[in-house]
Amino acid sequence: MGQASNPTPIAARVLVALGANTTLGNQTLSQAIEQALVLVDGPSCRIIAQSRLFKTPCFPAGAGPDYVNAAIAVETTLSPVDLMTHLHGVENTLGRKRAQRWGNRTMDLDLLAYGDRVLPDLATFTAWRDLPLEKQINTAPDVLISPHPRLAERAFVLIPLMDIAADWVHPVSGLSVRQMAQALPNDDKQQVIPINP
Repeated sequence: MGQASNPTPIAARVLVALGANTTLGNQTLSQAIEQALVLVDGPSCRIIAQSRLFKTPCFPAGAGPDYVNAAIAVETTLSPVDLMTHLHGVENTLGRKRAQRWGNRTMDLDLLAYGDRVLPDLATFTAWRDLPLEKQINTAPDVLISPHPRLAERAFVLIPLMDIAADWVHPVSGLSVRQMAQALPNDDKQQVIPINP
């Protein structure tokens, strides 16, 4: 009787946001994003779509220099936790220091959605989505939350996602990226400016 072979892991389609507002050395913010893309891409984490780069105001307002933001779609055989470890490794390579929540960043990689999975469960996702702003500033989850709890509120995430995943549907709200973007205030959307239209 032959030995059973290990099944090939099934690839998940994942959405990731990238952002930076400070750099190491003489790099531009756009170059930092490009370097992050090179480091993210690999055999177990393959970039299949990439948005344009966008200049966006710092969030929260006045907290630091403007950002360059982008979004990517990735096919990965990594588990959600292993993928986060990979993304954090890229951030660390690019000089990310986690001294202050929502502080200046040499690189920020946010897992926006891991397929249509709700992680770790609907109750936890809902609690973090509904967390008041004053608590968001000082509180970070100790487990992976997916989809990203603030996804529907952020023009600097949704506008880049429109380039690559406009029809992706949020597994909790049932709204597509296009619908979530349309619901944002126009002032917020107008501040997300393509660097190379």
